[in-house]
Amino acid sequence: MHIGYLGVGNMGQPMAGKLLDGGHQLTLLDINEANMAPLLARQARRTDSPKALADAAETVVVSLPTLGAFRHVVFGEDGLLKGRAMKTLINTCTVGVPFVRELEAALRAIGCTLVDCPISGGPAGAAAGTLSVMVSGDPKTVESVRPLISLWGPTVTVAGDAPGAAQVLKLTNNILFAVSLVATSEAFVMGAKYGLDPKVMLDSIAAGTGANGATRSVFPRAVLPRTFQFGATLDILIKDVDLAIEQGEELGVPMWVCQAARLVLKHAGMAGKGGDDLSTLVKVIEDGAQFQLPRSV
Repeated sequence: MHIGYLGVGNMGQPMAGKLLDGGHQLTLLDINEANMAPLLARQARRTDSPKALADAAETVVVSLPTLGAFRHVVFGEDGLLKGRAMKTLINTCTVGVPFVRELEAALRAIGCTLVDCPISGGPAGAAAGTLSVMVSGDPKTVESVRPLISLWGPTVTVAGDAPGAAQVLKLTNNILFAVSLVATSEAFVMGAKYGLDPKVMLDSIAAGTGANGATRSVFPRAVLPRTFQFGATLDILIKDVDLAIEQGEELGVPMWVCQAARLVLKHAGMAGKGGDDLSTLVKVIEDGAQFQLPRSV
């Protein structure tokens, strides 16, 4: 297939690469020339506007970090809605249900179908092709793109027939990840300040009931070696937690623990750390404890 891909950053670049691995042709658009370079070297093509991308390909994938960026490329003066060829838009972003509803209505008005397809697993999962892929939308269209989205990971979960169901599923995942990151940061600083070896802690927790997303990926890869290069920023996580709390409150669900995690994340953001890698959250706890985890690999 000929696929348009908009946004080839930390997640989009390896995901687009998997489509090339699968034998598909790509036309790219990204504001960062360096992001496109590895894909262009593999015979992907480029274009200069969202409209041109939607003129070039019937299927367009969007992988962008913020709701504002997504809104601009869709509804802007030279946006995707102005294109003539696009018939299916695959959204891999976490943007929440209200925007997905708005997007679905705008696309339907021009004869285009939205496939809501947020993913989980981080840059490492994108590079390895092991992402958890969550999808919702028109069943016939979902099945038509399944061979594409399956290239991103072996687990493809259909959340429902309506765009937005996959967003809610992704937000449940991100609530648990955010809470695990905050709690794990506090737990490891507490244990290490007492005198425990962080590597010993990690091995023990991995075999016990405290194992979670942060202990499986963020801490062994980015915190204990103190590389702080997990690949996603605190701002992105804050955005996802905001969306999750908004969704929970709309449904009348108490979000007490999620609110507490957001308080810690917002503190980091207001301290000017929002653009930092999310693994640096542990430094906020370290500052409060006046103690730094020793480097451990």
